[in-house]
Amino acid sequence: MATNWTPESWRDATGIHMPVYKDAAALSATENTLRNYPPLVFAGEARNLTTDLAKVAEGKAFLLQGGDCAESFAEFHPNNIRDTFRVILQMAVVLTFAGKLPVVKLGRMAGQFAKPRSTPTETINGVELPSYFGDIINDIEFVAEGREPDPARMIRAYSQAASTLNLLRAFSSGGYANLQQVNAWTHDYMGRSPWAQKYKETADRISEALAFMEACGITPETVPQIKGTSFYTSHEALLLPYEQAMTRQDSLTGGWYDTSAHFLWIGDRTRFEGSAHVEFLRGIGNPIGVKCGPSLEPDALLRMLDTLNPAREAGRITLISRYGYDKVETGLPNLVRAVQREGHPVIWSCDPMHGNVVKSASGYKTRPFERILAEVRGFFAVHRAEGSFGGGIHIEMTGQNVTECTGGAVAVTDEGLADRYHTHCDPRLNAAQSLELAFLLAEMLNQEMAERAKKAA
Repeated sequence: MATNWTPESWRDATGIHMPVYKDAAALSATENTLRNYPPLVFAGEARNLTTDLAKVAEGKAFLLQGGDCAESFAEFHPNNIRDTFRVILQMAVVLTFAGKLPVVKLGRMAGQFAKPRSTPTETINGVELPSYFGDIINDIEFVAEGREPDPARMIRAYSQAASTLNLLRAFSSGGYANLQQVNAWTHDYMGRSPWAQKYKETADRISEALAFMEACGITPETVPQIKGTSFYTSHEALLLPYEQAMTRQDSLTGGWYDTSAHFLWIGDRTRFEGSAHVEFLRGIGNPIGVKCGPSLEPDALLRMLDTLNPAREAGRITLISRYGYDKVETGLPNLVRAVQREGHPVIWSCDPMHGNVVKSASGYKTRPFERILAEVRGFFAVHRAEGSFGGGIHIEMTGQNVTECTGGAVAVTDEGLADRYHTHCDPRLNAAQSLELAFLLAEMLNQEMAERAKKAA
């Protein structure tokens, strides 16, 4: 356990990108209510994820992390949860089939309600109001009443997260994730994508293999991994009053765990020395992530690792690089070399989304698919050159047929962005683009595994 740490010790550190609640009594009452609510996840589940991630750190598994940029109250619907879940299943199948590695599935779901913003306020037509910080804090509608931070929104976020987790658990263990259903996971609207046909070919080969295995007596009843999967949840630990209220002491180990999600991460804007967010996350037993952008110096990263993982526990730390397609190959190597030199057991994951945002000619914030893909390629090129393992991908995506990121095989054009631009914050890959990325990523992963096997021979 971390020394000189308590669930509230973050309050003595520097906290930024968090709201100021005008009604302190209402905030205190909300925190007390949440403290008495059941945990959303359990300490044992978080430890299981750490074990799974330790295999990724060793190069024996791959991490797939994906989901909404910012979950919303308005789009909360079981079909939306199902559709995102099944795209993640499709991507995992493609990566497993190509890379011959197990895939750890981690959703940006059931808690990704808060977002940092560049400025605390925004001005429209001469009216200045607080920025939208996510549905757990305030309302996206630009009106004074809705933009005032409201602690009661934490209760609604908890309720939605609990319902989402309930459905995800049912999907992952109740038959929906059965590999025998691999052909049923394709979305109807993806028929125009050439990658949908390639997925069908992959799924047919898997079905043939399962039929052969069943003839040999290997069935979902004898091998549980065929009929279900482990699925974990994650979000950025940004709203610390909520995270503290959801933190519990494990009765088995005595350690503290944030029971709002299995995995929490620190954003690029809040991972500085003396940060309240770093102080909070250093004391919880959950596996944690750290976003690593161009402003992060190697020495600062090493000090951060010593703070967050002094015991050097494998599987605890995932470093999520987010440079931009034109900066990853010059900026990332310095961090990789420093971490390797000091022997920290980390997972390297690529976030190709946040460094590749552009303003389209039509005025929409978008992410060109070709830039996303270029950053992923650059990420793997760095790890091949440095002899390290590029072990994960972290993307903002949805199972809905949105038009938010341009490009891809079923090309979303600049002019077409307005058709179905639904995001509450940043643009997301749709299902067809996500599957396309999975196939292209699988080729890179397959190449990486072949290179490692050649060096080991």
